[in-house]
Amino acid sequence: MLRAFTALVLTFVAVVAVPTTATAATAAASALAVPDISLTNTKAHLQQFQAIASANGGNRRSTTAGYTASVTYVYNKLVAAGFTVTRQNCTSGCTSGAGPNVIADWPGGGDPNSVYMFGAHLDGVSAGPGINDNASGSATLLEIALTLAATRPSLTSRVRFAFWTDEEQGLNGSRFYANTLPTAERSKIKAYFNFDMVGSVNGGYFINRITSAPGQTLKAYYDSIGVQTEENTEGAGRSDDAPFNAIGVQTSGVAAGASRVKTAAQVAKWGGTQSAFDPCYHRACDTYPSNISDTVLNRAGDAAAYALWTLAAGTPATVIWSDTFETATGWTTNPAGTDTATTGLWERGVPQATNSSGPKQLAATISGTNDLVTGRLAGTSAGDYDIDGGATSVRSPAIALPATGPLTLKLSWYFAHGNNATSADFFRVSVVHSGGTTALFTQLGSATNRDAAWASGSWSLTGYAGQSVRILIEAADAGTASLVEAAVDDAVITQG
Repeated sequence: MLRAFTALVLTFVAVVAVPTTATAATAAASALAVPDISLTNTKAHLQQFQAIASANGGNRRSTTAGYTASVTYVYNKLVAAGFTVTRQNCTSGCTSGAGPNVIADWPGGGDPNSVYMFGAHLDGVSAGPGINDNASGSATLLEIALTLAATRPSLTSRVRFAFWTDEEQGLNGSRFYANTLPTAERSKIKAYFNFDMVGSVNGGYFINRITSAPGQTLKAYYDSIGVQTEENTEGAGRSDDAPFNAIGVQTSGVAAGASRVKTAAQVAKWGGTQSAFDPCYHRACDTYPSNISDTVLNRAGDAAAYALWTLAAGTPATVIWSDTFETATGWTTNPAGTDTATTGLWERGVPQATNSSGPKQLAATISGTNDLVTGRLAGTSAGDYDIDGGATSVRSPAIALPATGPLTLKLSWYFAHGNNATSADFFRVSVVHSGGTTALFTQLGSATNRDAAWASGSWSLTGYAGQSVRILIEAADAGTASLVEAAVDDAVITQG
């Protein structure tokens, strides 16, 4: 985990209304198809990382021979297992002399346009061998990858593993990867799961963005074994999930806690003592085996495997409802009669490209020729048909949800604005249900230039099973007048 809190602008803020408890029986039944991740094998990887550090100056910092040897160990294991593996050099933004990222794709089938990604930073600090931080995450990830290769399940999506360089110097390796991904490749990543410090000896059970759809998948595993979980507030913005949030990819992940002190309530919940979750955080005593909890580590590996097998393996989800916006299907603009925007109202049509210090409206759709866009025309200047004067909204026709889940809404979207935007400007996806309207996702504006780039979103609707719902899309130029555009394409609700 990063040495100190790094102030990152998280451009992906999700607020999801979902039940606080998952159906443990359903989770347990699903988990029957998920292989157990060998704790013995994971610990053997940790022992190798310790030996590598001991043989190379006592640490595995990204610029050292210890890191290079760690890369070689992971790379060789993955290649031998049949992965397509790349050493990705970080050519900008990384510490001088930092080693590469290791990116491994499993070639065993699945939809190439749907990718689930699992990552952990491979480097450590110079103070010690970095066993919990973060050989624990790297070893867990490596063993899951090797288990996938050994069991060869039928996949519905592609699976990618990443071992990041230079995290301890500022999330540099993962940020380089995320920022250099082509737009089309970004939209394929349906979720990124991060594993950073997953074996803390006084550990807790933390999930990043626990209310998101990916977070709920991890929570379902812990629910199935009777372990309570909490939102990972200590690690928010401090690890390699942050750069993926910044490009609009949904994220979650597992952590067991760093230097923060476990509270009395957490001791009552999880055991341990009112002291640091990891008493050797960024210290020389972060060694194997003394600074690893077998129980916490074992559960983290099984939770990660549960997420992978649940989301990327087995029977494809059933499509309940979908809209590619190629034909009129009954969406209603200004459904509540409260919109204030004077231009840039939502409409279905063929969008025209606009550019102002970068693309602000895209002519390229996700599929077909039409999308749902805020003023599809370009005009003589980029600001002719953008949103002005306030908010614009559009609502789907009624959608009858089945009585059983899991139910998931997925869609592609973008939100673009100039550097004079404010946090009063927004793009929002909500669900209208029998109890009112609940925001699923809100992207706020900021005083920075944000170019249009398609991203994918996924949100749980399981809490509304059996209801007739509608999807509400809103966007606004609500602060000082600025250039604001938004679009939506390929909306789908699935069961399973």
